[in-house]
Amino acid sequence: MVNSSLKRRIISELENLISQSCPNRKIEKKHNDLHIALLKKHYNASEVAIDYYRRRITLNVVIDDTVYDPKKINTYLPTFRADLHFVSLKYFLKDCLEKDTRSIAFYASLLRTYAMKDSSLQVN
Repeated sequence: MVNSSLKRRIISELENLISQSCPNRKIEKKHNDLHIALLKKHYNASEVAIDYYRRRITLNVVIDDTVYDPKKINTYLPTFRADLHFVSLKYFLKDCLEKDTRSIAFYASLLRTYAMKDSSLQVN
């Protein structure tokens, strides 16, 4: 039960961070990096570009992870290009959030990196 409470809190904090990072004005670089990190994680993409004005996301989705070797320079990764349209980036990114343990750990590290306030996630 404590574990699920921490997961809910991490998801909630990340949703708040997403809401803060999607204003109706110019997007800061750190917010753009957050959006790209979330999309790369969710879609297993090697490259992501967001056109905030035309409301389009272009990404190269990795088809086969078995070709990837972190010890070598990867000159070829089988990918396909996808163009996505969004109405509201905030809701689009929130829908990309996954609730498995591996994703929660990734989100916790994002929160440590991008959080505006100095708060630590502790189980009370």
